[in-house]
Formats: sequence, structure tokens, C-alpha cells
Amino acid sequence: MKKITAHLPGICLVILLIAVRMMDAGSAMAAPQKAPLFSGVTIDGKPFSSASLKGKAYIVNFFATWCPPCRSEIPDMVAIQKAYASKGFTFIGIAVSDKDPAVKSFMKSQGIVYPVIKGNQALVDTFSPYIDGGIHGIPTSFVVDSSGNLTTSMVGAQSRQRFEQLINASLSRKPLSK
Repeated sequence: MKKITAHLPGICLVILLIAVRMMDAGSAMAAPQKAPLFSGVTIDGKPFSSASLKGKAYIVNFFATWCPPCRSEIPDMVAIQKAYASKGFTFIGIAVSDKDPAVKSFMKSQGIVYPVIKGNQALVDTFSPYIDGGIHGIPTSFVVDSSGNLTTSMVGAQSRQRFEQLINASLSRKPLSK
């Protein structure tokens, strides 16, 4: 018992550091940086490129139809998309570990109207450098402001309030004129 008690402060410190690191992984980046360029194919077979998002604020959301935390945030994302699309905002879903028919069915049942891209390793590799440890879980989201800067990366399901807070901040940043 004495050996365990002697190591208890060290064990507690390690647990605390791990918890702080996990909380920190879902927070804003130290300084905004240019968002990565990406492209892919939507679930309905159309090409999609981030170049089409110039001047828009958007959130890239890696998800899967079978993922409970992903499923919990989708209804809020659908409602937010409808409310903010006219203000220059969109979600971009990236469906990982799913077959196209399952994603199409899920999109229909959830009323998803924003673009959903077929996930692949290239897309994961494109966004992984922008989050501590890379993309290692879903949902994982990346917020890009209307100036094209990646401002926040988050792991885990987000509340409607958190999404709206991030979207409003992203929309308030004016695109740079060239």
C-alpha cells in the first residue's frame, strides 16, 4: 500500500495532463492560418473543390453514419445550415468509413442539404496536420472564416450554441480584397 501511495501524486499529475491535452485538442488554434485546399467527389458523384468556397465561411465535418456522436450533432447542423446559408455559410460533410448507399440514405433521412464528400485518405491527410495528433476520431471539425483562414479545429460532437458562436465569428471576418 505504501508503494501505491508514494506514486499517487505522479499518477494524478499524468492523468491531469492527459485530460488537459484532450480538452485542448478541441479548442481554437493559436493563430489563424490559411485553410488547406481540398477536392473530392460528392456522394452524388459531382466534383467538389474548396476553390468554390472563396469568400464563404464554412465548417468541414468528418463524420460517419454509424457514429453516435456524429449522429447527435447532425440535426443541429442541418438546422444551422438552413438558417445561415443565406449569410454566406455552409457545412461540408466528409463521410468516412461508409458506403455510398448508406450515406445517401442517411442524408435523406436527416434532411442534409449541404455538400457531402466521399472520404478518403487524401482528405484525412490534408486536414490531419491542422489538429494535434492528426484526425484520430470522429466527428472532427475544422472552421474556416470568410477570409479563408482556418481558425478552429475540434474533436467530438459540438452543441448548436458552439457551432453558432464559431459561425458568427467566422462570418464577421471580412474577406481580403485583392
